[in-house]
Amino acid sequence: MIDRRTLIRNGGAAAGALGVTALAPLAAAAAANGDGPRETHRHRPTDHISPMGTADPTDPTSGVTRTVLQRHPSPAKGWDTVQTLVEIPRGKESGRHSHPGVEVGYIVRGDVLMVFDDGHVLRLRTGDPFFIPSGAVHNARNVGTVTTMMLSTYVVDETKPLVTTYGHGAAKSRS
Repeated sequence: MIDRRTLIRNGGAAAGALGVTALAPLAAAAAANGDGPRETHRHRPTDHISPMGTADPTDPTSGVTRTVLQRHPSPAKGWDTVQTLVEIPRGKESGRHSHPGVEVGYIVRGDVLMVFDDGHVLRLRTGDPFFIPSGAVHNARNVGTVTTMMLSTYVVDETKPLVTTYGHGAAKSRS
């Protein structure tokens, strides 16, 4: 397990500039002006169909959302900068996935275990920054008592989907 001091020493501190109170007015103002998020991926019940053809309420990723707050070309040609708000309900997880570039994030609210396929585990709490290298397969599991909110900024290859998920079989991509 990596502690917060090691995480900050390794470059995650830059993400720690925004807190819970700063996000709420921004979201409210955007909604009032009709400037809401451009893209949202929600795990809908139809995303979690069991072999019997009905929604699977036991799916650990059910209810997880990734809302794109902004997307801009990066100063580096061929790359995009994307900022998202990820919400993970209590007891749920993001599912194993990777990104085609780096992720710099901040835990706005909640408690998360960030589990990497290489065996590393980060315990993150409200106010903690984090950094995920390009291509690292990881899973964010909400281990707290409230819906976790994570602000994540990615610098990613513009020709690839933002998220590639990994289940029991082959990888599948989604924007």
